[in-house]
Amino acid sequence: QVQLVESGGGLVQPGGSLRLSCAASGSIFRINVMGWYRQAPGKQRELVATITSGGSTNYADSVKGRFTISRDNAKNTMYLQMNSLKPEDTAVYYCNANIWRLGFSRSNDYWGQGTQVTVSS
Repeated sequence: QVQLVESGGGLVQPGGSLRLSCAASGSIFRINVMGWYRQAPGKQRELVATITSGGSTNYADSVKGRFTISRDNAKNTMYLQMNSLKPEDTAVYYCNANIWRLGFSRSNDYWGQGTQVTVSS
């Protein structure tokens, strides 16, 4: 079994910063692409950023220059450094990872439970 656990969400004032973490655990052989997604009330889930196992990154236009995605392959952990936060960044942030489990012939996508980020004064 595989688990993704997010942490680091909370309430922050506009212009502030937060750092999210996503730790993967379980019978993992290899983690391919990892990513952060978010879903605001009444809206569809949207891509925030992705990172490959080699470190190549991709960002939504709305967060470019403010958010930085990174990962520690040795710890099976991904991070999202969020700076210059805006009220429109308020959402539940979800971790996603494409994981090849030990003993399996193909990889699958897994999701964390989500962590709330609220940007408000």
